[in-house]
Order: sequence, then structure tokens, then C-alpha cells
Amino acid sequence: MNRRFRSLVATTLLFVFATILLGVATKSYGAGLACEARWPVCDGGLLNLFPESFPSFFEWIHRVVAGIGGLFIVGSAIESWRRETPTRIRYALTLGALLTPLQVLLGQQTVTNFGMSEVLTAHFWTAFTIFGAFAFAFVATWADSIRSTHLAAAAVGGLVLFPANVLLTPPFISSYTPVLGTLQYAVLLVLVLAVLVLVVVGREKLSGTFRHAPLASLAALPVAVYLGRHLIAASPLHQTAYLLAGLVVYGGLVGSTVGLWRTENSADRI
Repeated sequence: MNRRFRSLVATTLLFVFATILLGVATKSYGAGLACEARWPVCDGGLLNLFPESFPSFFEWIHRVVAGIGGLFIVGSAIESWRRETPTRIRYALTLGALLTPLQVLLGQQTVTNFGMSEVLTAHFWTAFTIFGAFAFAFVATWADSIRSTHLAAAAVGGLVLFPANVLLTPPFISSYTPVLGTLQYAVLLVLVLAVLVLVVVGREKLSGTFRHAPLASLAALPVAVYLGRHLIAASPLHQTAYLLAGLVVYGGLVGSTVGLWRTENSADRI
């Protein structure tokens, strides 16, 4: 596949990653309130060149990065239709592009109606879906460059990242600071990327029941994320469901790691 197109998808994924983390940090610090429900302008005049405070500057940087990222998202989708791109990659990029206007609208609503939890939840899941679509497209476009060492790193990384993400989730930590909140979502997004590497590329190396392990992790991960966002004052049933979803995610990662290790050992014997 054309290296220029691969680089475009990779760059777009980085913008999506940065936009989400900046959004999490902006919400955690309450910087979105600095613009006093004004959108897309803030308090710094033309292009917000003279922000009245650091929080308003921080919020504006988030909007700038999101705006540039949006252009890359749309550009990647258009480019995928202009060239001979595998259908699954084209559709993933198109999904991300189609969700972008909705995400912009939801972003506007988080500023003008900051207290609406439903809007914040929809904003998160739309961003999560866009990231997942572009992470999938990224892995698929670079699949022929992913080696056994990369797969091993993805599997072992997942085994480390998932418990780290759980431990960074309230109520497992006593003080949920903006830095820890941003770190938690950074860990989560890298975990999503690692799981997608195992699903898109790793399954081709696995055999037997081990081939289902990455899919199990992928299917259970959104469930674990959803339940994990509502753990505070959760019912015993909710907590049990979260535990079960987490066990499926981690079990899939363990199965992927073992399966890759067995495949590598079998290849060494030949």
C-alpha cells in the first residue's frame, strides 16, 4: 500500500489520540468553563490570540487540535475513496469521517451545556468509536510491516495495560486528579490499539481456539470500559458484571500471548 497514504492514516490517528487526551484534560481541569459557554469563540478576541486566562487558552488549544484533526479525518476518508484501498479500511475511515460532524456538535454542547451528563457520555463514546475506527485502519494499512516482535509487544503490553487501566479507575485510586484521569485514558487508548493489532494481524498467526482469544478481548473491552465509568456507588450486580467483563478481556489477552508463544516455539522447531 502507498506509503504516503499509510503516513496520512498514522498522522490522523495521532491527531485523534491527542484530541481525546486534550479533551479529557480540559474536562478534568474545568477549562471548558473558562469560555463561559461561548463556542466556537472564547474570550481572547480574534482567533483567541489574547486569552484572558490559562484555562481559556487550554480550551482553545483543544479546539485547534480537534479542528486540524477533523480535517485530517475527512481527508483520510476522501483519499481512501480516491485510490484502490481495501474495503474494510475504506469503510473504517468513512465511519470516522461520518461521526466527526456529530462529535463537533457534541463538543459544542459540552461547552454550552456543561452539566448534561448524557452529552458528555455521548461525546466520549463518539470519540472512542472514531479512535477505534482509525486505529483499525492504521493497523490494517501497516499490517504487512507488523512482525512477530510487534505482536509479542502488543500481547504483553495488553497484559500490563489492562490492569493499569483498572487501577487508574475510581474507586481504585483515592485521589482522581486531572493528571491521573488523562493518564488513564492514554493507557486505555493504547490498550485498544494493542488489542486491534492482535485481532487484525495476530489472529493470522494463531491456531485452534487461540484464534478466538483476541476477539474475546475486543468484544468485552467496550463493556468493561462502560461499566468502569460507573463504578462509584455501583450495585453488586454492576460490580460483578464489571469483574466478569474484565476477566474476559484479560483472559483473551492471556490466550493471545500463550498462542503466539506456542506458534513461535513451533516455528523454531521446524
